[in-house]
Amino acid sequence: MDRIKKREKGDKAGRPGQAANPVTDNPWEALRRFTAARIALGRAGVSLPTQPQLAFQLAHAQARDAVHLALDVEGLKLQLQEHGICTADAVMQVHSAAPDRLTYLQRPDLGRRLSDESRAQMLAAPFAAAAQARPYDVAFVIADGLSSLAVGQNAAPFLAEVERRIAPEGWKIAPPVIVRQGRVAVADEVGELLGAKLVVILIGERPGLSSPDSMGLYLTWMPARGLTDASRNCISNVRPQGLRYEEAAYKLHYLMSEAHRRGLSGVALKDETQSESGEQLDLRGNFLLGND
Repeated sequence: MDRIKKREKGDKAGRPGQAANPVTDNPWEALRRFTAARIALGRAGVSLPTQPQLAFQLAHAQARDAVHLALDVEGLKLQLQEHGICTADAVMQVHSAAPDRLTYLQRPDLGRRLSDESRAQMLAAPFAAAAQARPYDVAFVIADGLSSLAVGQNAAPFLAEVERRIAPEGWKIAPPVIVRQGRVAVADEVGELLGAKLVVILIGERPGLSSPDSMGLYLTWMPARGLTDASRNCISNVRPQGLRYEEAAYKLHYLMSEAHRRGLSGVALKDETQSESGEQLDLRGNFLLGND
């Protein structure tokens, strides 16, 4: 009986076995509502609390799955049709020179160009004869990249938002092309073969530990094989929890219009847009110290 009483007394004093929360809060905890980053997680003794540790392991597994998940091409075609972008049979499907996922991850250079079969397929297409004249104002290329999850979730609804904006302006749009095992530069070869003055690739970005579904956009004026990143403009983190479709489409529309007007892209073309709503961030104060 005495031992039981001593144990109860020890529990109330905060010894092992106590019912109270063993996690020591971090003083920055209030800042967690402003970011998805892993900050102010607290501690249990000298270790990370169990819940954040399990959440980290889950996020890591989701990122790995996003890299290795195969792109559902037929499902993507159906989404494009459901969003009114094109019919499923109007989408061209090609493959990079990387024959499988393992090779794609080990040989980035192969993902930057089409396979010989896919290049021959595009050269035999009905539009190939007119490609040198660049009859299309823009071509949209969709590639799995490092996250097919991102493309599967975001490509179709985002393209629908883009086409809603450019439809009144009479842009001549090339047939959409889906590239499996593709990297950013493959769009330059595809755009050249399509005969497009401008190419935009929608591609899955390298997954982060809080964003396995992030999609990137890359724009190139007068695409051709051999161009470098200096010739491209990038818009990153397109997803509902990141850069929303409406805001990303607004920025892309601006860059597309300016590329056509000025005949250039890349480092010579800057994104000078603000928020579409006209809102500007107040950067005068320090969020840690307040604005006093």
